[in-house]
Amino acid sequence: MRCRTGVLFLTLVALSAVGAEYDRSAALDISQSAIGRQLDDYILRDTEGQPISIAELRRKPLVVSMVYTSCHHICPTITRNLRDKIEVAQEALGKDAFNIVTVGFDWRVDTPDRMREFEHRLGVDDVPNWHFLSTEAGVVDELSNNLGFLFYPSAKGFDHLAQATIVDAEGRIYRQVYGVDVETTAIVEPLKELVFNTPRSAGFLEHWVSTFKLFCTVYDPNSDRYRFDYSIFMAIIVGILSLGLIAAFIVREWQRAR
Repeated sequence: MRCRTGVLFLTLVALSAVGAEYDRSAALDISQSAIGRQLDDYILRDTEGQPISIAELRRKPLVVSMVYTSCHHICPTITRNLRDKIEVAQEALGKDAFNIVTVGFDWRVDTPDRMREFEHRLGVDDVPNWHFLSTEAGVVDELSNNLGFLFYPSAKGFDHLAQATIVDAEGRIYRQVYGVDVETTAIVEPLKELVFNTPRSAGFLEHWVSTFKLFCTVYDPNSDRYRFDYSIFMAIIVGILSLGLIAAFIVREWQRAR
């Protein structure tokens, strides 16, 4: 943990020494290097000031977004866009299928009260399983470094990637999603893969049903929504029956030719 924090600190110093221009390429490299890494446990505070553990939230697939509340354009836009995608994902996968957290990384300003006001102002306070969290200096440094999320002070506030991190139910970082206005599929597809990827320890029927849902829950670009497509199931059944008829025909002809 201390090693990762030290690396982040040195990176921030190096970027500051280069000048005011944000090195997006370096930030992307750091972000991508976090994929496959275990997300450690951290104790943060919810909008009521109560402690909440990341370990409790990562028992399901988890979406993590880091923002600062004094940002007047980019962070609110990122959060509104994420809200729209999360609503589509919950509609397709279930409201309790995954958790979402938004963490204020400007720890001096992003208090529980500020996070609650930010949540309410953006109309996210009615989205199930979405937690707006605060923390302190040491924890935010360790968490951001763990996630591969690079930020540093600038004249306009902070420079940082528009990044959402998707974590699997084992606590491993699975995908990094970038952009202020991301495509619906960029958020929902990795969540769909994680939600429907039933562990092999599950029963045969449970695993088969989850695999079936994975392939039959498809994106409709016309409505920007996901739907359960029965035609895929029917095509699979017809294909299996056709192969069975062909096999029966071949066996019958082979027996006749003997």
